[in-house]
Amino acid sequence: MRLKVGDTVKVVAGDDKGQSGKVIRVLRSKNRVVVEGVNKVLKHVKRSQKNPQGGRLSMETSIHASNVMLVGPNGETTRIGMRKTADGGKERFARNGGAAINAVTGPKAKSAKK
Repeated sequence: MRLKVGDTVKVVAGDDKGQSGKVIRVLRSKNRVVVEGVNKVLKHVKRSQKNPQGGRLSMETSIHASNVMLVGPNGETTRIGMRKTADGGKERFARNGGAAINAVTGPKAKSAKK
């Protein structure tokens, strides 16, 4: 999965189709993401010292990563590709325009053995 926290995505399938928001959390083991303002549910909260009134709390739940697409630098939805940079690192790029999104890793430094 090539999505990261802070990416702006648009929902392309499901009940919330057409909505967009920022990725709050990435669940790599389950291939799911939590997007701000998307897939909201009501959670019933019991009274406690922290929440003395109790009641229903609205919160976002995860959505499958295949149901969202990254919004690229030009404002359109795009797939994400990976390519090597000249210095030996990797970067993510938008497939529909080729614009770089951000560098993933730099060149790996070789550790000196003692």
